[in-house]
Amino acid sequence: MLPLIIVFCLGVLNFAAHRAVLDSNHPMLMQVPWFFQALGGRLSLIVEFVMLLGALVMVAAGSTGWALVYVFYSGLNTLSAWLIFTGRV
Repeated sequence: MLPLIIVFCLGVLNFAAHRAVLDSNHPMLMQVPWFFQALGGRLSLIVEFVMLLGALVMVAAGSTGWALVYVFYSGLNTLSAWLIFTGRV
């Protein structure tokens, strides 16, 4: 049960970071492929949701490996958001 809660909480944080990056209007966002810019960036949020849903389903089925993969993915998201907001990228 604990891995499921951890993945869910990380998913909420990923959504918050993702939305904040989209709202930042960083110049790098103009370089992403057109299909991620569709619907004002909402398509990328849908992809984020599908990834979270997939991780939750796999963790609920008992695969703690997927929880570890999602923790790693969340760490990369956090690092990326930090690099964007601190102006290092």
